[in-house]
Amino acid sequence: MAEKVGLLVGRFQPFHNGHLAAVKHALKKVDYLYIVVGSAQRSHERLNPFTAGERIMMIKAALNEAGVDPAKWMLIPVQDAISHSVWTATLKSTVPRFHVVFSNDTLTIRLLKEEGINVVPIPYLDRGTYSATNVRSRILERKDWEKLVPPAVARMVKELDGVERVRSMINKDTEGS
Repeated sequence: MAEKVGLLVGRFQPFHNGHLAAVKHALKKVDYLYIVVGSAQRSHERLNPFTAGERIMMIKAALNEAGVDPAKWMLIPVQDAISHSVWTATLKSTVPRFHVVFSNDTLTIRLLKEEGINVVPIPYLDRGTYSATNVRSRILERKDWEKLVPPAVARMVKELDGVERVRSMINKDTEGS
């Protein structure tokens, strides 16, 4: 029987405990998982404070710390396409063959389903708490944010001076958006 391969797309700005739960859920359904780090060209913006390389390092450290078998997943950065209609082609040409996509994002679901790709939802882990928007907001408001992310991510955000980076974006719009 052929290996069942899945794909999980996110910006992971930053990778939080909800993302970790989503990866673990997806890996219960497939033999191998491609984790696509989306908007790879974006960084140093209010909604996208971290570079693709930084996000990849965070995710790798978090998955290793959580004991997720590194032989079962791969991280792939993918830049945004020039238009939504081109995005699925970009994704399919950048990521090796996959059978199912795990997503709760309405636009992602629509674009992939229009291409005949099987998309399944991911159970949320307390969505009101575990969202990258909430993590960034808590950093801005000087509230406890570290418990929302895996310990490896909290350490990395601090090492990258990410707290100050996020706070410095408070009065800036996202460039290019």
